Amino acid sequence: MSKNGSKVVWRLNKKILGLLLLGMLVFLAGCGSSATEKGAGQVVELKLAHFFPSTHPAETELIQPWAKAVEEATNGQVKITSYPGETLLKADQIYDGVVSGVADMGMSCFSYTRGRFPVMEAFELPGVTYNNSKVASKVAWEGIKQINPKEIQDTKMMMALTTGPGDLFTKVPVRRLEDLQGLEIRATGLSAKTLQKLGANPVAMPQSDAYEALAKGVVKGNLSPVEVLEGWKHGEVTKYLTRTPFLYNTLFFITMNQDKWNSLSQENQKAIEIVNEKYFTEVAMGLWDKQNEAAMKWAVEEQGIQEIKLTAEETDRWIKLVQPIQDEFIASMDAKGLSGRQIMETVMELAGKYNKEYR
Repeated sequence: MSKNGSKVVWRLNKKILGLLLLGMLVFLAGCGSSATEKGAGQVVELKLAHFFPSTHPAETELIQPWAKAVEEATNGQVKITSYPGETLLKADQIYDGVVSGVADMGMSCFSYTRGRFPVMEAFELPGVTYNNSKVASKVAWEGIKQINPKEIQDTKMMMALTTGPGDLFTKVPVRRLEDLQGLEIRATGLSAKTLQKLGANPVAMPQSDAYEALAKGVVKGNLSPVEVLEGWKHGEVTKYLTRTPFLYNTLFFITMNQDKWNSLSQENQKAIEIVNEKYFTEVAMGLWDKQNEAAMKWAVEEQGIQEIKLTAEETDRWIKLVQPIQDEFIASMDAKGLSGRQIMETVMELAGKYNKEYR
């Protein structure tokens, strides 16, 4: 072959090689783009803020096992690190902290920022009877899905759960409405308003101050979940527990920053939603029932607490007095252009349904 022929072949081979290399780069870029879109090989680290102590069942029985299950379900691509005890955000800052991205996820109470979640208050209103936390949690989570309130659409809700009903534990017996008149009861927020309607004298203070106040007689009782009897040792400074499953319910959320959620692949989103429903059903919805049952057993057997159950007639008297709070809620929803009665009916219908299922 001539010298000129060799040059032509060399140039041709060089051109072909260049085209092959270009094709490979385009192919790899396409594969890389596809992999990125699917989240393959990427690890997303998420910070979860909450206020419960590191030893609380909310952390040890729910958050930690749930986080591990999420990691396993996403093949290690989504990892959640919990920051309990307000180490990342204060309790009343958690939801907005998730919205702004200070935390990627968070667990707290809707009621800690009262007024921020007006529709959510429907699940905490007095006059709705919940047999236990299973009922209250099921009503809340299903109700939220049905109502789909705008106020929580700036995050991706993982689940909602509740304390379930709270009861009155007192230093003197409360068997009738008359026994409650003027009685100093520790309560905050909506609970204080509820007790006021019943004729009690609500005294606002954090749960951490209630033991000393009860011991000194500054207050004569508390309206809280039964777990407080043992967890905060209120069983040591009270003598009676009056069952009031229609006065109290506190609603918690676990939610995620919307942008973080949107950044996950559809496969991982689906995997997380499956884990969410599993842990809601198997752990979260009954989490407070376990604590309440253990605390009640301790209070009765170790402290001699006496349980009081109101008669049906007495229960009706109490419910009629707190009914105006529901009416006020309906009016406030209507004023915002929402159907307050429809929201309230949804809550009542679900409560009736699940009270039959979870007795």
